[in-house]
Order: sequence, then C-alpha cells, then structure tokens
Amino acid sequence: MNGRLVYLVAEEEINLTRGPSGLGFNIVGGTDQQYVSNDSGIYVSRIKENGAAALDGRLQEGDKILSVNGQDLKNLLHQDAVDLFRNAGYAVSLRVQHRLQVQNGPIGHRGEGDPSGIPIFMVLVPVFALTMVAAWVFMRYRQQL
Repeated sequence: MNGRLVYLVAEEEINLTRGPSGLGFNIVGGTDQQYVSNDSGIYVSRIKENGAAALDGRLQEGDKILSVNGQDLKNLLHQDAVDLFRNAGYAVSLRVQHRLQVQNGPIGHRGEGDPSGIPIFMVLVPVFALTMVAAWVFMRYRQQL
C-alpha cells in the first residue's frame, strides 16, 4: 500500500431524451484530435447546465462514450462523431465508460470540521492529559495554602 492512485473502469447504459438544447453536453476526441494519448475515443468535455445530461445526472465530464444507439464510436473523426450525436434522434442510448479514482493505500478519516485528517483521539488524548496535569498542579498548590 503506497498511496498510489488507481483507476477502476465501469460501464453504464444511459438513456437521454433530447431537450431544447440537444443532449446537453460537448464532446472531444476522435481519430483526428485525440483527447487522451494513444486513444482516439470520444469523451465528454462539458456538461451543459440544465441540459438533458445534467438533469439525468449520470453522465460526467471525462466519461468516454463507447456507443450511441448501439453504434460503436471507435475510429471516428471528430466531426463524424458530432454528426452521429446530432442525428441520433429524440431518445438516445449511450454506452458510457466511467473512470473511477481509487486510492491504493491507507486513507485517514476526513470529516467535516476535521480538514487535516487527524483522528479525533490524537487531539483529545493530549488535551485530556494536559487537563489532568493542570488539575493535579492546582490541587497540590491548593493544599499548600
């Protein structure tokens, strides 16, 4: 366990209904303008606010779109992919690949109000010890009066 970042890949079928502003996202990639080195796939570059994709909530920026209505997006020019989306119809089925980031290694608790990630007992134990020392000193001083 060395704290390296590891990515898990998950695929999902997302059905969107075209809205007034289309499907509500922009794409990058293609054989003529690779977004990811050595990968000519089509990726979501931007989710438009209040668009069909944003309202659905599952499609995320950075997701790779594998197919549209069952048609594979491999080895397409960028403009051909754009045309495929534009001509996909009213109800559109997307096969999407999400890349999920996972930390390989120990991770500390990071709750609200504890931004440093220090476990609470590491704060409370020294505070308790100092309180006990202060009480002992007070009691000793009080006895001498």
